[in-house]
Amino acid sequence: MTARRKLAIIHICQQGEAAVIKSHLESEDIPVVLSYESAGLVYGLTINGWGEVKIMVPEHLAEEAKKIIGI
Repeated sequence: MTARRKLAIIHICQQGEAAVIKSHLESEDIPVVLSYESAGLVYGLTINGWGEVKIMVPEHLAEEAKKIIGI
């Protein structure tokens, strides 16, 4: 994936769910980037946005990715 391609956020969830979704999408040849606060992961915080993970895919694949994961 090149740096010039725009990414779209397709889902926001917790770390465990994000890992499963990432694996599923990558098995369908859709590249995935996970964005999260490292402190939330290290300390296990899930309040005020800490601990949430943004699942991002290339913008042109966003609709296909949403269909694959059922959202």
